[in-house]
Amino acid sequence: MPDVRVDHVGIAVRSVADAEPLLELLGAEKLVHETDPTGAFRWAYYLLGDASRIELVEPVEGEASFLTDFLAENGPGMHHVTLEVADLNAAIAALEAEEVRVVDRTDYEGWAEAFVSPRNPTGVLLQLMEYRGPFTEGRPDPERLYIGGKRLGE
Repeated sequence: MPDVRVDHVGIAVRSVADAEPLLELLGAEKLVHETDPTGAFRWAYYLLGDASRIELVEPVEGEASFLTDFLAENGPGMHHVTLEVADLNAAIAALEAEEVRVVDRTDYEGWAEAFVSPRNPTGVLLQLMEYRGPFTEGRPDPERLYIGGKRLGE
């Protein structure tokens, strides 16, 4: 298995604007707020301390998606834990060799991701993410977007 570390915890919310004041009260600092490349949801990424990150994920109004389904079934709450991996292909191969189900591999310009189904012994959806160089382009404070200022793959 390549190097792995917790990157962030994703929390599904109906509205980032409604949830954000609590994170601010806890001392969290918003780093970015963007729409997902699919256009189905928006996410806001917060720094809390030196290495803790929280992501609030909200649906785009009028767009049906996995997130609207999740919120309808479960309400707001923890949606996923993202694990940054140094090499996504190697991580997937190691998991599949142990018969762990990995689904929804997607490659974007700035990152690649895949998911371990929550039908695993933890019951949690695990997002595996490998950052790529273009991830920081056009985003403020690029060195703060990675834990410790560097991505694992560097």
